[in-house]
Amino acid sequence: MNTTMKNTIMAVSTFGGGAALLCLLTFIHINQGNVDLPFATVMDALFRPENTLEHHTVRTLRLPRAVMGILAGGALAVSGVILQTVTKNPLSSSSTLGIHSGTYFAVVVTTIFLPAALVGNGILTAFLGGILTFGFVYVLSGGGDATPVRMVLAGMIVTFLFSSLTSVLQIFYENETRGLFLWGSGTLVQNDWGGVVFSLPLIAVCMLIVLAFSGKLDTLTLGDDVATALGQNVRNVKFITILAAVLLTSVTVSIVGPIGFVGLIAPHLMKLIGYRSHLLLILGSFLWGGNVLLLADVLARIIDPSFSELPVGAITALVGSPWLIWLVLRMKRSNSQESGAVMAGRNSISMPLGKVLPVLAAIILVTVGVSLVSGNYGFEPLVGFQAFFGEGSTFMQDMIVNLRLPRALVALFSGAVLALSGLIFQGVLRNPLADPSVIGITSGAGVGALMTMYWFSVSAIWIPVGAMAGAVVFFIIVMVLGAKAEFQPTVLALLGIGISAFGSALIQIMVVQADLGVASALTWLSGTTYAKGWDELIQYLIWPILLLVPVLAFSIKTLDVLGLGDDTAKGLGLRVVNVRFQMALMATLLAASSVAAVGSIGFVGLIAPHLARLLVGSANQKLLPVTMLIGGVLLVTADLFSRTLLAPNEIPSGILVAIIGAPYFLWLMKRRAS
Repeated sequence: MNTTMKNTIMAVSTFGGGAALLCLLTFIHINQGNVDLPFATVMDALFRPENTLEHHTVRTLRLPRAVMGILAGGALAVSGVILQTVTKNPLSSSSTLGIHSGTYFAVVVTTIFLPAALVGNGILTAFLGGILTFGFVYVLSGGGDATPVRMVLAGMIVTFLFSSLTSVLQIFYENETRGLFLWGSGTLVQNDWGGVVFSLPLIAVCMLIVLAFSGKLDTLTLGDDVATALGQNVRNVKFITILAAVLLTSVTVSIVGPIGFVGLIAPHLMKLIGYRSHLLLILGSFLWGGNVLLLADVLARIIDPSFSELPVGAITALVGSPWLIWLVLRMKRSNSQESGAVMAGRNSISMPLGKVLPVLAAIILVTVGVSLVSGNYGFEPLVGFQAFFGEGSTFMQDMIVNLRLPRALVALFSGAVLALSGLIFQGVLRNPLADPSVIGITSGAGVGALMTMYWFSVSAIWIPVGAMAGAVVFFIIVMVLGAKAEFQPTVLALLGIGISAFGSALIQIMVVQADLGVASALTWLSGTTYAKGWDELIQYLIWPILLLVPVLAFSIKTLDVLGLGDDTAKGLGLRVVNVRFQMALMATLLAASSVAAVGSIGFVGLIAPHLARLLVGSANQKLLPVTMLIGGVLLVTADLFSRTLLAPNEIPSGILVAIIGAPYFLWLMKRRAS
């Protein structure tokens, strides 16, 4: 078979088959709804419309939703094509580079503080937020010298940061942001043709611009130097096409919310088929992007036949996160130089352990003491002192002994076990980026806990069992994928992004189906020490400290041997596979116990081990107690500020840690890149 015949068959399959599939999915989509409509009624509504309720339902509710799905999916897919070409990064998309989180944050801020500026569905706000976020991530990851891994890691952390800030605003301004939770998870719900009418001209203009630049984008793939030598103004081409890509994203976000992974799936489908010309890539990606998003919405309503509106963004994440994992593993095989790690804590001041431990213990005592005497009425040391020693009012005694003290201890123990979990993971995986939240363990524990609470409806005593089961399942997935990636630090971090996205999608689905209140759902998902007491301390946190910490203290030296490399460790008689599995399993159980107690709190397991290395060096036997104390200090401090910063309102502790941890992580990346 000659080349012409192959190209013809490929084109017919891609565009003809894609168009046929799009028509089929559109028809299936229109037939889904709360009310079953006969086939003949749907056909009459489309081709012989009458002034009846059934016909209006099809033409003004269901058809606009299907058309919006096609437009949004196509726009996101084309945006992905452009971003992948301009950044020379096969993992680029609006979701992986943080553009979605930036646009969403900008819209939420404007909705609360400047609602008059939300003209045109907030498109201008979304566009400005998206373009600033892209520029931030691009510069932070190294600009033109950025590697794909570093750019996506920067996008991940920026997403964490903006998501935390957005959650704070939604919790404290629940009335002003009412309705934004489902939209923020991505939904195609349309009440009329307004969204289509608004977005169609903008998407059409962007498509014309992108198609006009398709030949120049082909030249860009040859390299900037070659493109310049061929007379192309590389800077202008990149600037204009990036503006078009961000505008395509902003249009979709302003109408249907941030929907991730479509910009990864559709372009790579076209590339796997064999398309390299950007003209065909753009057209094919638009068509198949519409297919991907329509299919996701169809699946969302099949999964939840009650039509309580599962976010379509969660379904695309369920499909797209395995796709991202596959792409990362594929990229690793073809580009092995991406194994460099974003290290931190190499240069230590090596303080004696005998000095560091008393100082940290004193800091903890002071912080817990301040926490006990701080509340809605400010800092009251005398009142707190009197109540603690039985001289104050009964109310204050109860407040301190039964509310503030156990809550501070829950924060202390949770921070300690999370930090220890991060230390073990970093040693076992030889990965300074490892943290239960970064590699997906916390997400798995959250899935298990929520399934236990809202799907199986069992007693609360089984919540930690569910959290541990979920954490262990995700841990096994991490270890299997990590072995395929040869435990390369940055590649494993990218795999963790995909695993976390998959878990987060499951959590979103369960939150919607369980009909949790928006504020309570966001609070739990963000991690909080609010209303935690003696029960959480005894049921979830005491036993890991008593059972696992002594075992880890005895075996922690094996991490130093693992750090020498597998071959050297085997030569020294260490059973590497068994040790790695056993240590990582204990770290997983520690993370799960924390999630069962306080929800999903990230970055403690990343920050605490790094700070400990700065203080006492890299010997894990020294790091174990120092890391635990630093983790405890971090979360007790976060708990204190969560209660007092905006008293009587409260910020979830996990959000405060993320707001601190994300910039710290970004600083580490920038420091390493410079």
